[in-house]
Amino acid sequence: MTSPLAPDALGPTICVGEILVEIVATTTGTGFAEAQPLIGPFPSGAPAIFIDQCGRIGGAAAMIGAVGDDDFGRVNTARLARDGVDITAISVDPDFPTGSAFVRYRADGSRDFVFNIAKSAAARFGLTPGVEATIARAGHIHVMGTALTMPSARAVIETAVSRIKARGGSLSVDPNLRKELRTEPETRVLFDRLVAQADLLLPSGAELEAAAGVTGEAAALHRLFSRGVKEIALKRGADGASVFTADGQRSDCPAFAVQETDPTGAGDCFGGAYVACRRLGMPVAQSLAYANAAGARNVTFLGPMEGAGTRAELDAFIAATARK
Repeated sequence: MTSPLAPDALGPTICVGEILVEIVATTTGTGFAEAQPLIGPFPSGAPAIFIDQCGRIGGAAAMIGAVGDDDFGRVNTARLARDGVDITAISVDPDFPTGSAFVRYRADGSRDFVFNIAKSAAARFGLTPGVEATIARAGHIHVMGTALTMPSARAVIETAVSRIKARGGSLSVDPNLRKELRTEPETRVLFDRLVAQADLLLPSGAELEAAAGVTGEAAALHRLFSRGVKEIALKRGADGASVFTADGQRSDCPAFAVQETDPTGAGDCFGGAYVACRRLGMPVAQSLAYANAAGARNVTFLGPMEGAGTRAELDAFIAATARK
């Protein structure tokens, strides 16, 4: 099937939202009520992880957000720039620190997060001339659900979607709403509106049904396609991934057999690779293979974007890694 996403030549994929550092507990347990050893800082934030993988695999990419005038901010901007992401629309806030996320893994693999986003530089950006210029030349916008919890990001996203769509660009949406992040009623209204405009939806597991508002995979797919979604890449974790298209086609990709070190960022790397590959003109099956590999490779590294791979690195990973 021809990609529903605008070609890479139209302009970069942009992502809007939180740029954070992540600090990881080295012990397994529940929460942060007791003193414990930590490791970091790692560059992070779901939109930043996504756009970093997009740039790493060869897609044109740009990030809109803000960091503090501190080492945590510089850790992020240096990494994104190194990996081919245009950082000219990332503002540096002189008064607020770079956002942060502390994460600790439980024995069952679930995670506890402590975020500082709302009271950090991560939430303090808007439609500056630099941001307007980046939006004006963009060919695609990817929206992460986490970003919709920030009023500043919501305003930029709504403007960007309208302008990018008007110039023939496209939109992808990853629901990715975390329980630790407070959401307002208007967040769900905006989310539903964005889903209805999405050319590509990238849910994980139960997010498919949540996005559709109905129970059952088949019913959810039918509802979403009837609302106008053109393509759905469903992340199934240890069970691999599937892509469904509005014309009834389906493509499945089994998971890679890897030893998991840190699962944070796997879905974001999957999305960054899939969007970039589809915009570069690759067919569904090839794009899905790269996306699955990107997510799987990333979990073998400690740190949420440390395993984001280039195309050559992903080719080597695919060749060397067994499937489940």
